[in-house]
Amino acid sequence: MLSEVATVDEILQSYSAELGREFTAYRNHVYRVVNLCAVLTSPGPETLEKIAVAAAFHDLGIWTNGTFDYLQPSIRLASAYLTRSGLTEWTPEIAEMILEHHKITPYRGNPQWLVESFRRADWIDVSRGLRTFGLSRVTLDPIFSAWPSAGFHKRLVQLSLRRLRTHPWTPLPMVRL
Repeated sequence: MLSEVATVDEILQSYSAELGREFTAYRNHVYRVVNLCAVLTSPGPETLEKIAVAAAFHDLGIWTNGTFDYLQPSIRLASAYLTRSGLTEWTPEIAEMILEHHKITPYRGNPQWLVESFRRADWIDVSRGLRTFGLSRVTLDPIFSAWPSAGFHKRLVQLSLRRLRTHPWTPLPMVRL
C-alpha cells in the first residue's frame, strides 16, 4: 500500500489554506483513489506520477473555486501545475481523467490512458466499496482502514443537497453518462 506519495503531499500542502479543516478528509480520499488506481493498474513510476497528479487535483476545484461544478476549475489547476512542472505532454490524459472520473458508463476513449482505471478507483471510493469492479474486500478494507473517510463522504452529501436546493435541474454537474 502507498502511504507516502511526494507529489500528492506537495500539491495538497500548497492548497492547505483552501482546503482548511477539510484537508485531512480530502487527503485521505486522494490517497484512497491513488491506492485503488494502483491496485487496478500495477503502475510503474511514470504511471504512478500521473495517477498522483490527477488524484490530487480531481476534486480540488470544490475548495479553490467554491463550487460543486468543479471539473473545469480542477482541470485548469492540474494543467497549470503540469505546465509549471514541464509535463505539458501529460495534460490531455490527466484532463480526461479529471473530466471523466464521475462517468457512469465505462470510458471508451484512448485505451492506453488511465482514464478508466481512475474512474473505477474514484467510484469504488465514493461508493464506499459498494461498487468494487471486481476488487475483493481483502483488497479494499486495508485501504479504507488506512485512509478513513474523516468526514469526506458526509461533506459530499452536504454539498450535493446544497446544490440540489440551488440548482434542482443540474444537481450533480460532474456526473457524465
